[in-house]
Amino acid sequence: MHAVTGAFGYTGKYIARRLLARGERVITLTGHPERPNEFAGAIPAYPFRFDDPARMAESLAGVRVLYNTYWVRFDRGDSTHARAVANARALIRAAEIAGVERIVHISITNPAADSPLPYFRGKAELEEAIRGSRLNYTIVRPTVVLGAEDILINNIAYLLRRMPLFLIPGDGRYRLQPVAADDVAAIAAGAGQASTNLTIDAVGPETFTFEELVRRIAAAVGSRARILHAPPRTALLAARVLGALLGDVMLTAEEVDGLMSDLLVSASAPTGSTALSGWLAAHADTLGTHYASELRRHFAA
Repeated sequence: MHAVTGAFGYTGKYIARRLLARGERVITLTGHPERPNEFAGAIPAYPFRFDDPARMAESLAGVRVLYNTYWVRFDRGDSTHARAVANARALIRAAEIAGVERIVHISITNPAADSPLPYFRGKAELEEAIRGSRLNYTIVRPTVVLGAEDILINNIAYLLRRMPLFLIPGDGRYRLQPVAADDVAAIAAGAGQASTNLTIDAVGPETFTFEELVRRIAAAVGSRARILHAPPRTALLAARVLGALLGDVMLTAEEVDGLMSDLLVSASAPTGSTALSGWLAAHADTLGTHYASELRRHFAA
């Protein structure tokens, strides 16, 4: 049996699909066990119990491989990166108690224990916790994950469809190497069958500057918006104003810093096969037609 955290969410859903197609038994641990999902009862759902690893271990009884996608995008209230690290440590402890053999952990490219960015620093701390555990492991490090449920690329398209202007923070020369969600899932599902400890970058076959990415999205959706450069603080202020109007956190200062630091590319050979250019052409009619809200997705009651 396999357990996927967040199988009703984004990346976890793609992993769960892969495992079910392979004939595996799958359960999920989730913060939203009541959430509607596509699996029609095929995946039993259990709540996270981060405050009680022994009780959470009961939900993992009989599980051989745990696929962990749990994380938070930004700090909000008591949902912080520090809390996410502590919660994930509790999950690792529960897996040890339950006798889980292997963990496949979804991390991020270029994590660093000394990073000034809590997202990347927290990811590095958690990787070390996994390496120090009793579990065999594969750490999968994706860049920007591309899929129908994606927030970043979808919302860029949303703004390009509706706004007369689109502001690019800084010079726009910083790079991204998007990887398809299904490619990440294929890497993760394959890693669950491995017998050695591995760390793998999950990266797509194409690399773009941020400006190139925006202009390709604009062309795909037929946008007539003027694409202009702005100081990062100005672009962030505009994102905050739009976020307030939309009832969401559209972009954070740390995310701008991460984008502009070239952290979402890899020196490794591509491990995903889906090209962004082809994906955009295939999804041009639906991309950005609706706004994807982080707060509604993860924080709504």
